[in-house]
Amino acid sequence: MDYKKQLEIIKYGIEEIIGEDNLIQKLKSGRKLKVKVGFDPTAPDLHLGHTVILRKMRQFQDLGHKVIFLIGDFTGKIGDPSGKNKTRPPLTDTEIKENAQTYADQVFNVLDKDKTVVDFNSRWGDKMTAADMIKLSAQSTIARMIERDDFSKRYKNNQPISIHEFLYPLMQGQDSVELEADVELGGTDQKFNLLVGRDLQKNKGMSPQTIITLPLLEGLDGIKKMSKSENNYIGITEDADQIFGKTMSIPDEIMFKWFDLLSLLPANEIKQIKKTVDEGSNPRDAKIVLAFELTERFTSVKEAETAKENFFKKFAKNELPSDIEEKTVKHKGDYPLPNLLKDIGFASSTSEALRLISQGAVKIDQIKIDSKDFHVEPNTKKLIQVGKKKIIYITIQGS
Repeated sequence: MDYKKQLEIIKYGIEEIIGEDNLIQKLKSGRKLKVKVGFDPTAPDLHLGHTVILRKMRQFQDLGHKVIFLIGDFTGKIGDPSGKNKTRPPLTDTEIKENAQTYADQVFNVLDKDKTVVDFNSRWGDKMTAADMIKLSAQSTIARMIERDDFSKRYKNNQPISIHEFLYPLMQGQDSVELEADVELGGTDQKFNLLVGRDLQKNKGMSPQTIITLPLLEGLDGIKKMSKSENNYIGITEDADQIFGKTMSIPDEIMFKWFDLLSLLPANEIKQIKKTVDEGSNPRDAKIVLAFELTERFTSVKEAETAKENFFKKFAKNELPSDIEEKTVKHKGDYPLPNLLKDIGFASSTSEALRLISQGAVKIDQIKIDSKDFHVEPNTKKLIQVGKKKIIYITIQGS
């Protein structure tokens, strides 16, 4: 493929590229590039936020380049301080082994297994002596490290920074030297570490790697970075109904950023979908395309089709699903609806329950309830719905 077309694909959806001229020269040469991405096995499961980089790796694969999925089993023992305001606890050997295997099992939902080189930086890290570490450390300075935003903030706030944390960006940079990487991908929060790789390669007389950073993916709330701690994520091992339904729940405002960062559709197709929405078509139709693609990728075509059908049954056609949860609760006398909603977990508090009722979000037996004083009689079975997704049969057992 012509280098200009390759460059257009490579740059689509990225945040920043450093060393573009060098990349152009390498693309013009026609040789297969070594594209490196490192993952520390810090979490046992991947979510869609992790797949932003995996998608860009897949594009490099489709362009015929060599992709190296580097598992940082050695650097994981140090703990990446990127974006942290305190020292990150190192992983144990057992945690590293278990999480690394989980990564390997999951990444091939995006990457082409036959075109992926899986490597471990313990292959050279474990062989480094104390003398090697001293030589590596001598290639940077404390002043250079403190330039890094997270270190700088901790230093100014008198928060401790352990000496071993300075080794992390140096070891990540050493990975690029060992692999002779032409390109390294990372999130915007990894920029400092990626630049260290360029510095170390220059010090070795090597052609410095091109750095490509990618945006961080907003989660289901459309505001904060997708994260398990924020509970705004979609795990790639979740079932088809969850992946499809959660994708359909994202705000329209971030839908096309998700297309740009997650979809494997050609850029011209994504632009065409956006054009139809801009011209007045229902954004929901575009979101269905995205939800189906993501669900199919991480489950199967059949499961994605079933999830789509289930979604329309539950939410679009207002039909009741066949697998509604049933629960029995005990209560003496009439049950105030706000208390019931709180007790079954459909509201975090009676105040929130009252707000949901006033907003018309609560139905009993498919009839909207607008009275805050509504009570459910004992020894009855009721279908309770809150919004579009929360639905349950509740039997009130009087005592």
